[in-house]
Amino acid sequence: MSGTHAQRDELGEFLKARRAALTPGAVGLPDPGTPRRVPGLRREEVARLAAISTDYYTRVEQGRLQASAPVLEALARALRLDDDQRAYLHGLAGKGPAPPRRRTAQRVRPQSRRLLDQLTEAPALLLGRHMDILAWNSLAAALITDFAALPENQRNYVRLAFVDPSVRGLFTDWESTARACVAFLRMDATQYPDDARLAALVGELSVRDPDFRTWWAAHDVASKTSGTKTMRHPVVGEIVLDWEVLSCAADPEQQLMVMTAEPGSAAHEALRILTSWSATERPAPRDGAVSG
Repeated sequence: MSGTHAQRDELGEFLKARRAALTPGAVGLPDPGTPRRVPGLRREEVARLAAISTDYYTRVEQGRLQASAPVLEALARALRLDDDQRAYLHGLAGKGPAPPRRRTAQRVRPQSRRLLDQLTEAPALLLGRHMDILAWNSLAAALITDFAALPENQRNYVRLAFVDPSVRGLFTDWESTARACVAFLRMDATQYPDDARLAALVGELSVRDPDFRTWWAAHDVASKTSGTKTMRHPVVGEIVLDWEVLSCAADPEQQLMVMTAEPGSAAHEALRILTSWSATERPAPRDGAVSG
């Protein structure tokens, strides 16, 4: 299936998922109270809210018609999409920047490696496409797992969150973390509609984890920005960290995730203890290329 047709199919599934998540009352429409065959809004209700014909909307949802940018905006308003969902909609419709035809292996620049090494008080990861873990510092390995002991094709943040029991057990609110990972991965998918590695990752996780399969089908999307996570570490106990994702100007497909703690806090002291522990218990950080 070509990228264009696959994206139109994904767009249709996304529109169906979003209208299924709304009720007539939530968008200001009267609810006649009659039983509905499917949850959420009907196609004709979405069309009415977007001021287009039901036939036009149906063809868009079925992948038989490419919607214009103004129609996409009208649908975004009708379906109450947030900024991330709106960007995802436009990406699926081919209104965003075109991805490169051929993707080379992801490699770590020496400057990025040096930056990670010099971040001695904050766990940090260099993330690539599909949240592949390209590089890390010693404190990140001490906090999460010994990434160097994993095969390169298994160093993926989403994969670890779902299939690695020790990593999964770190998160006190695993469901929120895992759902966010799925939303981040779904957002990335618009940039790589024909990516075999992404398809393999989604296929593996869909087979191995029913929660992933359910959440992937929900078409929730989000951009990686910042947040707070609480972890339960076997050495230092509970630790609350703020995380921030920074884009790499030299390579837009790479992002730096840095986790920090308020100076003087219990979490800051826990990171200090982990730093000392990692110096004697953990191997030096490494990195490697991940094929596209």
